[in-house]
Amino acid sequence: MNQGFEPTMFECSATVIAMSQVTTPLPLPAGVRTRTADNGNGLQMHWLEAGFEDPGRPLVLLLHGFPELAFSWRHQMLPLAALGFHVIAPDQRGYGRTTGWDARYDGDLASFCMLNLVRDVLGLVFALGHRSVAAVVGHDFGSPVAAWCALLRPDVFRSVVMISAPFSGAPALPFDTVEHGAPARAPMALLLEELAALPRPRKHYQSYYATPEANADMHGAPQGLHDFLRAYYHHKSADWPGNQPHPLAELSAASLAELPTYYVMHAANGMASTVADEMPSLAAIDACTWLPDDALSVYAQEYARTGFQGGLQWYRCATSQHYMAALQIFSGRTIDVPSCFIAGRQDWGVFQQPGAFEAMQAKVCIDMRGVHLIEGAGHWVQQEQPEAVNLRLREFLDGLR
Repeated sequence: MNQGFEPTMFECSATVIAMSQVTTPLPLPAGVRTRTADNGNGLQMHWLEAGFEDPGRPLVLLLHGFPELAFSWRHQMLPLAALGFHVIAPDQRGYGRTTGWDARYDGDLASFCMLNLVRDVLGLVFALGHRSVAAVVGHDFGSPVAAWCALLRPDVFRSVVMISAPFSGAPALPFDTVEHGAPARAPMALLLEELAALPRPRKHYQSYYATPEANADMHGAPQGLHDFLRAYYHHKSADWPGNQPHPLAELSAASLAELPTYYVMHAANGMASTVADEMPSLAAIDACTWLPDDALSVYAQEYARTGFQGGLQWYRCATSQHYMAALQIFSGRTIDVPSCFIAGRQDWGVFQQPGAFEAMQAKVCIDMRGVHLIEGAGHWVQQEQPEAVNLRLREFLDGLR
C-alpha cells in the first residue's frame, strides 16, 4: 500500500482489494486543481478544473474513456482555460478518485448504463452552478457519453466533440417486421459465433471485457500492472507500426479479423497476454515523449487501487440487449447541435465498427463542423498530439462564438 493511503475494503469480482482514500497529489500543472463533491446521483465525483478564477465563464466538459482518467486531459485544460472557459474533467463512474460506485462484478450493473452515465454528467454540471455547457468533449468511451448528452439534452449541452470513437446513433428499433418478420437472432451473437469458427478462432474484445475474468486478468497481469498498461497504450498508439487503419468492407467475421488483436483477440488469450506480445523495447519507451514513465505511473497507481471492473461495467451494459433496448426509444433521433470529430490518423478505433464513421456524418450529426484525422497519432490522440488536438478544439470553439 502506497504511503498516504488509508484503505477501506470493497469486493471486485472474487477478489477483495483495498479501495483507498487518496491523499497523494496528482502531478498537475500550475493552474489546474482537483475537487470532489456530491454529483446528486450517488457519487462523490472527483474532477480536475482550470479557468476557475473568474466566475461566470462558459463551461467546457472533458470526458475520458477506458482505461483512462481525468488526468488524460492534462494537456488540454490550460489551453482551453486560456480561451476563456471554465474547464472540468471528471473521473467518471467506475474510475479513479470518484467514489460511490459498486465495484463488484455481480453488483449494481444498472448504475453503469448509458442513461445513468449521462445523469452523472448532468448532475455534476448542475452541482457546479452551470445551466449549460458550451461544449462536451469525449474520448474513447467518453465519446458516446458526450454524444448522448448532446442528443438527449441539447438545451444543456450546446455542442459536442467526439474523439476517436464515432457515434452511429441510437440503436435501431426493428422495422417492417409485420410483413417480413424479425431476425431470428441478434446479429452480434451470430458474429461472435463466426469469429470463434475462424481457422484461427477469435473473440471480440468487448465480449471479453464482459466476462468475470477480464478484471483479474488485467489487474493481476503477470508482467505487472505498470508494464501491462505500457504495452496496452503502446499497442493502440501511432508508435506501433501495425496501426495502419482503413475502412472495413462489412460487418462480418472475415472483415473484423483484419483488426489488430487489441480489438479482435485470439480466442485463447486474455488482454494481458495479448498486449504482452507487443511490449515496446526499452529504447522505444525512452523515446515515448507523449507518455513518460512518471505519467504512466499515475495510471498504474490509480488502477492498482481501483481495479478495472468499474470501467468494464460500461462494456457489459453496451453489449447487453437489455440495456441497449432501453436506448431504442431514441431510435432515429439526431444530434442537432454543432458537432466535430477528431481522431488519430493511425487509430483503428475510427473504423472498428463498419459504417459508423460514415453514418455519424451522413445521418446522425446534422451540424457537423469538422472531421479531423491527425497525423502521428493513434488512439490516444489528445496525449500523443496535444497541440494539434488543441488547435482543432480552438477552431471549433471559435466557430461557435
